[in-house]
Amino acid sequence: MKGLVFDIKHYAIHDGPGIRTTIFLKGCPMACLWCHNPESQNSEPEEMLRERKFDGQHYQEKETVGKYMSTQEVMKEINKDKIFYQESDGGVTFSGGEPLAQADFLLEILKQCKKEGYHTTLDTSGHSNGHVLKDIIGLTDLFLYDIKLMDDAIHLKYSGVSNQLSLKNLDLIIDAGKEVIIRFPVIPGITDVQDNISKIAAYMKERKLQQIDLLPYHGMARNKYEQLGRKYDLGHLYKVSDERMNDIKQYFESSGYSVGIGG
Repeated sequence: MKGLVFDIKHYAIHDGPGIRTTIFLKGCPMACLWCHNPESQNSEPEEMLRERKFDGQHYQEKETVGKYMSTQEVMKEINKDKIFYQESDGGVTFSGGEPLAQADFLLEILKQCKKEGYHTTLDTSGHSNGHVLKDIIGLTDLFLYDIKLMDDAIHLKYSGVSNQLSLKNLDLIIDAGKEVIIRFPVIPGITDVQDNISKIAAYMKERKLQQIDLLPYHGMARNKYEQLGRKYDLGHLYKVSDERMNDIKQYFESSGYSVGIGG
């Protein structure tokens, strides 16, 4: 079986416990306006204009983003870091895009990872009707679960899809007794309004979730949109201030949650 991979990051330390290998699968059903990996959205290989610097000169060259790889090829990359998993209690993380958009491919690699005894993490928005979701849940140790907006209409406006499927699948994961860390992208004037923050805190309390990571908007991806020939609709936004991030952090901490900043 082959899947479409757009990046493999070795020695990752922000995508779950210990030292990890993060596999980035291409394709996503959402189109969040603030997406920091716009090259991950398309479910086919695509070209980007990359700017290079050589001998003091700047020039552009086309680069194909996305490579079809077999499960064996991906496992070969994963196994390169086996010693680091053992020494750091690390493992393998699957991210995207939305890894559940390639559910069958993901499932096959997860099976191989568990045969090797690796800790597995899935970084996901949970938006999937995949028939293999329950099997994927059973093979995943930790979920880094993206919650953006609790109001369905606003979620649809900014991501292009309803949030109902994501919340339904999160309930399946919680009911299965899996470890879940919520990831919340803090986007000025969109997700960081107090009503949304309060609803996320209430949702976490109702489902007995304990930890949330705040992901501050930084706007560094705007160059990627240009390289892809796409319009960036949030060009007017600037990075979230440290003061604002600390305010949100303190709010969640005062509500009883463990809070991190950054993924």
